[in-house]
Amino acid sequence: MSGSGPQSFDAVFVGGGVIGLASAWRATQAGARVCVLERAEPPAGATNVAAGMLAPVGELSYGERDLLTMMLASGALWPDFVAEVEAASGMSTGFRATGALHVALDRDEAGELRRQHELQQELGLEAEWLTPTRCRELEPGLTPTFVGGVLAGADASVDPRALALALAAVLREAGGELRTGTEVVDGLWDGERLVGVRTAPSGELLAVGNPVGDKGLRVDVHADTVVLCNGAWSGQTPWLPAEARPNVRPVKGEVIELRPRAGEPVPAERIIASERIYLVPRTDGRLIAGATQEERGFDTTVTAGGVHELLREAYRVLPDVAEMELVGMVAGLRPGTPDNLPIVGRGAVDGLVLATGHFRNGIMLAPITADAVAATLAGESVPASMTSADPNRLSLVAHRATKDDGLAGEHTLGATR
Repeated sequence: MSGSGPQSFDAVFVGGGVIGLASAWRATQAGARVCVLERAEPPAGATNVAAGMLAPVGELSYGERDLLTMMLASGALWPDFVAEVEAASGMSTGFRATGALHVALDRDEAGELRRQHELQQELGLEAEWLTPTRCRELEPGLTPTFVGGVLAGADASVDPRALALALAAVLREAGGELRTGTEVVDGLWDGERLVGVRTAPSGELLAVGNPVGDKGLRVDVHADTVVLCNGAWSGQTPWLPAEARPNVRPVKGEVIELRPRAGEPVPAERIIASERIYLVPRTDGRLIAGATQEERGFDTTVTAGGVHELLREAYRVLPDVAEMELVGMVAGLRPGTPDNLPIVGRGAVDGLVLATGHFRNGIMLAPITADAVAATLAGESVPASMTSADPNRLSLVAHRATKDDGLAGEHTLGATR
């Protein structure tokens, strides 16, 4: 605002999704003066379209041991984390520790599910192979014909939208500041050190059709550290030098929201997943079905093909969805990285910390990421399980070098958040 002086914090967080809000809250609890800047209103970004599965066991994949270590460590934190958030905010997050049932609809899917179950057993994880009869005893709405399933009894879910609103409340209650409708338009520099950001109201930027904004509306927000946590947009941050932008790309996903009609029962009590879809029940009876996965840049168009695919696969698993009300459809952008691991830690320029690249696991990894960011800001060691999220890990450095060699002489920026 015109005539206002500089505003100073220990840390300013660029991005107000669950990762940014949870990390800022933990930093505030540790004594830091923080401000979160978000161009929209929480729930925002990928948080607004996430299904909210907390499923480290059921989502286990070959070759991703480091990610599994993170997810198990974060999963152990979730019960206390969500209890603390709900107690401090007085708000429900929709947390449900009901377990997840992964079913194989044909012999090929059964073979893959068996291999996954063998890995779960090898790692000593809580997972049980069930016959179709036993699966249907747990979930009577399942399709009559399938091969078998795996019950991951410790897996859970949360409503990311409700979680974001609760985190915004506890952040403010703890003394942190949250500014919504605020666009970061530039960085503030002291030589080669990042010392804050310059902001402008995002709504007014859109109104005047000016991506830079009216200088009279700009506000300089100074901070000892800038935490970049704006998800899929973090890799295209124009106010950072190219070498400081994290290696993050947008990965499009579409989800649909279903609701039982009046007087009808909910079709499932726990998470139901097949090889091609997951179905996540909410405490109010809604059912979230997701998610498609496409490399489409920053396109967030909901497509007829995507909705058709989701409805078809949902029907194959739970035929009763055909009688449910179709409440909504939405597409969002996951922040993907070359090795599917998040990027959490000090960035390539002084004064920058990164908390991005969580791909499909941002909600799952929120508690452990928040602890890691708070520890980084305090100059302490991050949790051991998060060391493989180091922004300077070899897999990212090698990929960056290869990419830079292939793009020599080119300089292209995509859309920014």
